Amino acid sequence: MKNLLFAIILSAVSMAALAQERTVQNKPYIDLRPLHFGILVGMNMQDIEFENVGPQTIIAEDGTESVQTIMCDADKWNPGFSVGVLAELRLNDHLTARLTPTMHFGAKHLTFRNLTMPDENGNPYTVTQDLKNTYISIPLDIKFCAQRFNNYRPYIMAGINPMINLTGKAEDYIRLKRYDTFVELGIGCDFYLPFFKLIPELKFCYSLADALDKNHANELKDVNMRAYANSVRAGHSKMIVLTFYFE
Repeated sequence: MKNLLFAIILSAVSMAALAQERTVQNKPYIDLRPLHFGILVGMNMQDIEFENVGPQTIIAEDGTESVQTIMCDADKWNPGFSVGVLAELRLNDHLTARLTPTMHFGAKHLTFRNLTMPDENGNPYTVTQDLKNTYISIPLDIKFCAQRFNNYRPYIMAGINPMINLTGKAEDYIRLKRYDTFVELGIGCDFYLPFFKLIPELKFCYSLADALDKNHANELKDVNMRAYANSVRAGHSKMIVLTFYFE
């Protein structure tokens, strides 16, 4: 047992020592350029956080009133994909400003549960909606990079991301506003390969304003649909984005 423990410790020390050894640097001067460009591809997971109204008074077409409680929730993350371009400005040895116009294709899966209308099994009556979203985003980020070691360089980033929503159907229960603004935080690492630089990055985006189009409910012709559209008073979109940059 002692011999095994000694072998494990010796191996760990040896690996740590090897990790600190200097190797030949690929593209050693690439970060000294004042401005450089690239492309990006990735995947995203979209979600939305709703504020439900709770009990609401429903007026039917015949004038009768009823009180219903409808809960809305984005009950799962749907994968999508992202493509865009990159422009990065060097500010100093550790700071860069980055502009990455990007298109995000994805959807949010919404589930409405009417708690006052159970089915034959006693479960709430349920309807669903796939809220498809295609965003054009123009994020402006600041990267704080560590000192380069060998052929990698980790960093953290933060920024503001204005987005334009290009989709929205008139017959949907819920529709989002055309414009939204997100704050984003993330981590990544520059990998210096022989012919290009590869940068994987994971970031989290959260909308700063209410993304819900409140006028949409009044535009619905179906009275029953209005009850579901009015079941939420606010919504904040969220997104997780895994991106691969190529420079």
